[in-house]
Order: sequence, then C-alpha cells, then structure tokens
Amino acid sequence: MVKVSLVGAGPGDPDLLTLKALRLLQSADVILYDRLVSAEILALANPQAEFIYTGKEEGHQDAVQQQIFDLLLTHASAGKHVVRLKSGDPFLFGRGGEEMLYLRQRGIAVEVVPGISSSLAAPACAGIPVTYRGVASSVAVVTARCKGGSANDWQKLAQIDTLVVLMGVKYRSNLAQSLINAGRAATEPAAFIERGSTVDQRVVECTLGEIAAGQVKDIIAPAVLVIGKVVRLRALLAEDAETALAEGVALHGIAASR
Repeated sequence: MVKVSLVGAGPGDPDLLTLKALRLLQSADVILYDRLVSAEILALANPQAEFIYTGKEEGHQDAVQQQIFDLLLTHASAGKHVVRLKSGDPFLFGRGGEEMLYLRQRGIAVEVVPGISSSLAAPACAGIPVTYRGVASSVAVVTARCKGGSANDWQKLAQIDTLVVLMGVKYRSNLAQSLINAGRAATEPAAFIERGSTVDQRVVECTLGEIAAGQVKDIIAPAVLVIGKVVRLRALLAEDAETALAEGVALHGIAASR
C-alpha cells in the first residue's frame, strides 16, 4: 500500500491540477506543502487533513530538507497516507527523487504524480512557444545555481536555442553576462514571467544585454526566465497579432536572424 504520494501541484492555477492529484489531496491524512503551492489548491484538499508547511528559505534548505525527510518517515510509519505537495513537478528541481530514495531505502512505498512545470506552463501562458519550426529546435530547462552554489556550464548551454531558467531572479545579471561571454548575442530577446498561469501573471520583455547590465529591475520571484528567439513570437501569438504584423514583426525575419 502506498504511504507517501509525491504530488506535483502545477504552476499555480488550480485548473491545471491533475485529476489524480486532486483525488489524492481529497483523501490525504497529512499534507506537507511547499512555499509556492497556492492557497486555491490547498483549499481543494481534505479539510480534515493535517497541513504542514515545509517551505524553504535561502541558506536553510538542507536543514529544512532533513526535517521533511523526518516528517515523511514519521507520518508514513504511523500508517497515515501522506501527500508531499510540491509546486510544478516533483522531479524537476523539486528534490522529489531524493525524497523517494530516502523513503524507499527505509521500506516506505512511494508513488509519483507528475505535475505541470512552470518551465513549460509559464511561457505557454505568456504566448511564448519554447520550440517553433525554423526558429528553435532545442530547449533546455536549467536552474540558475547548482548544488553547493556552483555555476552551470554556460558555455555548453549557450549552444541551445531556447533556455528556460528557473530560480534565476537573484542571479539574472551574472547568468546573462555568462551567456554573452559564451557567445550569446547581447541583443537576444528574453522575457521574465512572474507568477505564471495565475491572475497576477506579469511578463517583462527585454534583451540579454539589458539583463547583464542590471537594467531589468523590479522582477519579483517566482519568475521564469525565457531566453531565445522564440520570445519574439509572443507579439505574433498575442490577441493583437494583426497589429504586431502591421508593425513589421514577421516569422521569416525571426528565422533569418538566427
């Protein structure tokens, strides 16, 4: 019998929650939820469940993660059905794999319920397709910082058509400069998508050079950063596409600029 369900809550909009995730939330005994899980999603859960906030603050991630391990093991060992509720998808920068391994090594049955990641949902809700024939045939989802604070290999990542960066607000200037140093054009379009998929969504379009120069201010986390030619497609896919076309934004021009 499954004791722990690692459930993806999606990007924030409760309508994007999967049916299986909803069913498990409504039958859970204990729910451990992260900082970015929306109140609207929590409101759909079993009101009789025990809700435990497990949000992490910078500098205390490892200590809080150990507490999460302990809580999962304690409640599951007591025979309760535990839902570990994570924003986005449990296996995309959510440490879901670590939690699953920890529990299975201790004899606890675990299942994973995938969720829609903000890495795809936020660009889609902003009208930015992360791939598009003739414009972008490759995409990478990356975190701004790796384990122990180490940096990504931006030299390799600079070769990929579309980059979707999570948790990059704080490090935006450094990562943009690193990509420019690796050969990415400073004029390349980029967009920050704040609170993607929610009623408070906000899109800030800019260039890689502007980010590197510290000119893109007042970005509020959580925000997804999209870098690549596909950002230009947003004008064509917006409701006022005819206006955008009249202003001379053309697909062939985007492709030709590659």
